[in-house]
Amino acid sequence: MKEFRNNISKSFKYFKGHIFGVFLMALLLGLLFVSNVIMPVVSAKMIVNLTNGMLTQVIILAIVLFGINQVGNFFWYLQTRISFKIYRDVVSKMQNELGAAILALKNVTLDKNSTGTFIERLNSDTDYIASSVDMFLNQVTDILISVGTLFAVYVVNWKAGLFVTLSAITHIIITYIRVKIFNEKDKAFRKVKEKTVGFVGELVRGTRDIKMLNSEHSFLSTLKTKVDYTNDERFKLKDFNRIMRTFAWFIRDLLETGLIVFIIWLITKDELTVTSALIIYNYQSRATGFSDAIGYLLDTYKSFNLSCNRIFDIMGSKEFEKEEFGNKHLDKVEGNFEFKHVTFGYNKNQNVLNDLSFKVDANTTVGFVGKSGEGKSTIFSLLCKMYDVNKGEILIDGININELDKDSIRGNITIISQDPYIFNLSIKDNLKLVKENLTNKEMREACKMACLDDFIESLPDKYNTIIGEGGVNLSGGQRQRLAIARAFVQKTEIILFDEATSALDNETQKGIQQAIRNLKKDYTIMIIAHRLSTIKDCDKIFFIADGKVKASGTHEELLKKSKDYRELYESEIEK
Repeated sequence: MKEFRNNISKSFKYFKGHIFGVFLMALLLGLLFVSNVIMPVVSAKMIVNLTNGMLTQVIILAIVLFGINQVGNFFWYLQTRISFKIYRDVVSKMQNELGAAILALKNVTLDKNSTGTFIERLNSDTDYIASSVDMFLNQVTDILISVGTLFAVYVVNWKAGLFVTLSAITHIIITYIRVKIFNEKDKAFRKVKEKTVGFVGELVRGTRDIKMLNSEHSFLSTLKTKVDYTNDERFKLKDFNRIMRTFAWFIRDLLETGLIVFIIWLITKDELTVTSALIIYNYQSRATGFSDAIGYLLDTYKSFNLSCNRIFDIMGSKEFEKEEFGNKHLDKVEGNFEFKHVTFGYNKNQNVLNDLSFKVDANTTVGFVGKSGEGKSTIFSLLCKMYDVNKGEILIDGININELDKDSIRGNITIISQDPYIFNLSIKDNLKLVKENLTNKEMREACKMACLDDFIESLPDKYNTIIGEGGVNLSGGQRQRLAIARAFVQKTEIILFDEATSALDNETQKGIQQAIRNLKKDYTIMIIAHRLSTIKDCDKIFFIADGKVKASGTHEELLKKSKDYRELYESEIEK
């Protein structure tokens, strides 16, 4: 119960703008309660009048019953309309806040969890919580209707009321056992489902690569295994529920038969009239129905807690760690960097960087070279504070990166990777993601610098062309050029190129290199490249090996003093 109160408290902020709406829903459900209690009495009187040949009274009661039903239908319409308005607003608020919480997670947390974990919680769990008020109110109303009906049975005959009460208690015990076991099974099933949803997401995003690898059979085999297992677990979960409900219905039918026998016995003892017996029989299904309502209420209670825990875990538990930044703010950094004895590894057993130290001066162009897996891209990730260092410190303009707020770091640094993610939007909207008030002139200039404008102008819809999820409608080089254009739109003081020209042809690469040269002296530019021709003109080059700077200097200096660099350069010339 404490857990439920905590979850109610946390969820309240999403509903607090709808207190009047919830009150109005409760009022309408209360009116439905009244109409539902009255209807069995009217129905019973109709049957009695019909058996006594009082046809006029039957017609009058039928009209009254019709009127009660129509009023109930109108109340139901109003209640469900208000309910959906509340649902719409609450689910929007929760999904937006959960989306922000996911974006604030540490990369190590994202690395440990599949995308299915977040997709399921963002869609299914928020949906359940947003629907919970309506479900709670409906179930409480059903319980009140049943209790009111049970009270009416007691008024007619207390012995029959006692029999119905015992029947209802039997149902409640069975339902409680079912819900308790079902909740544990449901908790395990949701974790299984998250993994399958995550794999399906990866399959969809990687379809082109799967086709190129001719691996359809392998992936479909894995998909079949995961989907079949998930659906088997779903079947077992639902089947357990079906078995328990079937058993509960068997007990209900058995007790209903017992009630009929008991009512007949009361009639033979002159303790009950036929009319009263009809009223009790009409009431009994509603009276014992509150055991089902309590069952659904317990289902809602358990599922509400489970969904709340799964959502609020992402928003604030230790399991889902959030990124942490300092309080110092820099509107505009100069662009001086320093790594001081930095050690870092993605796991505890193996370091990628080992006591790495180097300096980069503002408004210089610096290159990083070395074999694959030596930690070059990791340097950029640490500089953007995508991960926290294990030891040492990183300084921007002489300030420890841990002391700076997020905007001071990422608002002043742009990173262009070798495999940039392009969103399933138009070209224009992809560029506007980094600058909402982007003008058409700025957009064209950035694309010209990225050697992309001519291609865009050749498209039927030009800058309004939708480029597909992940930029599937673009070539690798076009995706990289669009990412470079995004960087030019941002105009941050620091630009990081992580193999950003690897997919470009020689002519386009020359154009991009000229654009980069145009930025020199005004921006701090750091470039990771396997092609040394890309970084020959850098003011300084760092040769990275074993997670350390093994040599540094200009291209000409490194050719003279670094054997490893010279061998790397000569092997490229041979190619």
